[in-house]
Amino acid sequence: MKKLLALTVIAQISLASYSFAQTKVVAHRGAWKNTGVPENSIAALKEAIKMGCWGSEFDVHMSADSVLFINHDATIQGHAIEKTDAATLSTVKLENGETLPTLEDYLKAGLNQRKTRLILEIKPSAVSKERGIALAHKVVEVVNKLKAAPKVDYISFDYEICKALLKLAPKAKVQYLNGDKTPDQLIADKIHGFDYNLKVLKANPTWIKEGKQKNLITNSWTVNDEASMEWLISEGIELITTNEPEILLKKLKK
Repeated sequence: MKKLLALTVIAQISLASYSFAQTKVVAHRGAWKNTGVPENSIAALKEAIKMGCWGSEFDVHMSADSVLFINHDATIQGHAIEKTDAATLSTVKLENGETLPTLEDYLKAGLNQRKTRLILEIKPSAVSKERGIALAHKVVEVVNKLKAAPKVDYISFDYEICKALLKLAPKAKVQYLNGDKTPDQLIADKIHGFDYNLKVLKANPTWIKEGKQKNLITNSWTVNDEASMEWLISEGIELITTNEPEILLKKLKK
């Protein structure tokens, strides 16, 4: 009886620790908005690391000849990334003078530290679903080549890419972005969590608590105003993805 009581107390303490664990900050496309560096640049990653962000998010596309580049949009400076070769994309300069980063260069910069996780978004292909899956294969290949897997989590709007990642990188954590799956649907497909737009979570206010109770990662994007940050924190969300990491970090230190 005493042993059962002790186990119950331990379980309750563990649940309480999990439920009230402090929300963590993910810098959306790095820390760029208030630092004067381009989004998704290596400089923006370094700024997020310097600030002490728990994670820094970035976006990956694949060139016509299967080289991986970091950029949010499908095009950059008039070049459609999926239809442009790597040699051409490597001539693109960002506003701070950086060359458009490859995934390999970006990961190498992120491996020179221990405190910030690399939140890698695999962009859906505009060419075909098959090319999106090929992109996922290539991403995992590069991550493994650099031995970066322990620092990388994956997110995607493409549910088939998320499911493919479970097989390609079985030890990695995968979050779905699109907002059209319930926590139970994610659990059924063994997806580790959701990273949903704030509007989705406002429209489904039980999903954060439900997700936490079922050990899903709970994350929301892109949350830039203080009132929304405070609401998510009060709901006990695990991660907040923001263009304003400075504001959120300050708020969480209070």
